[in-house]
Amino acid sequence: MAGHDILDIVKKRNPHEPEFLQAAEEVIASILPVLEKNPQYGKLKILERMLEPERLITFRVTWLDDKGEVQVNRGYRVQMNSAIGPYKGGLRFHPSVNASVLKFLAFEQVFKNALTGIPMGGGKGGSDFDPKGKTENEIMKFCQAFMVELSKHIGHRLDVPAGDIGVGGREIGYMFGAYKKLRNEFTGVLTGKGIGWGGSLIRTEATGYGLIYFAENMLQEKKDTIKGKTCLVSGSGNVAQYSMEKIIQLGGKVVSASDSSGFIYDEAGITQERLEFLKELKNVRRGRIKEYADKFKGVVFTTDDPKADHNPLWNIKADCAFPCATQNEINEKDAKNLVKNGIKVLGEGANMPTTIEGINVLIDAGVMYSPGKASNAGGVATSGLEMTQNYMGSNWTREEVDAKLVGIMKEIHATCLSAAKEYGKPGNYMVGANIAGFLKVAKAMQAQGVI
Repeated sequence: MAGHDILDIVKKRNPHEPEFLQAAEEVIASILPVLEKNPQYGKLKILERMLEPERLITFRVTWLDDKGEVQVNRGYRVQMNSAIGPYKGGLRFHPSVNASVLKFLAFEQVFKNALTGIPMGGGKGGSDFDPKGKTENEIMKFCQAFMVELSKHIGHRLDVPAGDIGVGGREIGYMFGAYKKLRNEFTGVLTGKGIGWGGSLIRTEATGYGLIYFAENMLQEKKDTIKGKTCLVSGSGNVAQYSMEKIIQLGGKVVSASDSSGFIYDEAGITQERLEFLKELKNVRRGRIKEYADKFKGVVFTTDDPKADHNPLWNIKADCAFPCATQNEINEKDAKNLVKNGIKVLGEGANMPTTIEGINVLIDAGVMYSPGKASNAGGVATSGLEMTQNYMGSNWTREEVDAKLVGIMKEIHATCLSAAKEYGKPGNYMVGANIAGFLKVAKAMQAQGVI
């Protein structure tokens, strides 16, 4: 079956799911040469099966707020593919959460997890619950209510969730406590746990650090380095914070950060000291990014304009760009602005932050572009290392985990380049990531039969 026929089927089955369709279109276009070279995958309808979740669970979450009023939210778990290991993927708490968003994330996760070399399938979940403005007690109550249902569908050899937007160490702790009480067992059923009760060192930093390790590998292909480079970073959460930290450690200069209210431009560069203020602002006080501009002289804050056809953050002159906020934050016009301003590398820290039109602009202009499924895989890779430590009942040192992370990102980089070259697209990381991930999962699905 031709690629456009498969896409037509997916569109008919999922007519109101734009995010999922976007993710599917990108992958289908990349792997057509694989299907032509390996007709057995077409005959077995491997791609069609990968595009359909093995299981999509939707459930009601009912909880009492601090006023004693009943609140009702919707919970989800998308168990996308388990061909190479237990389902693995984060939980997202955000009002935008719906089946389309989670299916796209779960589909991307299948490829991302395959690239890590660790035996993990792909999944994703979450709720339309909004943690913003909620008290500590309300967040705990919601997490406990959410886990009452989710606990029926997960397990340390079945499905191992982690955090994502709106779900950090606090929420993981509350959910793990609820799971332990409900199931009466202490197992590694969630990753991102605290140090001292099953967590892994470097897990908090892993996605951001891994992103920059991957970018450094890309630059080294051109006999270059991130040292001395001016870098744009969007977002101000976990991935953005630790991307900034690693850029600073490697001698680069970070000049931007953002949240849903707007972005800051710090022309002098975000130092480690200023980054510590940002961490305290976002992680402890949960304030807005404008407070950074109010605190430091010479920093400019620009309010977000949802009606604008481009984001002015991506119109700042720089060498490297790292979108770490959310999906589709870089459109075609943003990509053209990045090219115009001399961007050499764009590494995705968020999941699918660049539209298909934007990706085409970047690749056509010769920008070294890496998709999130490759460059932000360090987080889930370290979750895999946490799972391994849980299985073994041991703990590795910070240095051991970081060294493994460096090695994993180097191997993902090499795998993407190798696959792209083999299928006639040398240097194309997007095509390479999609092909390498697909082949690993396809081979496992073929070996396990039509199930």
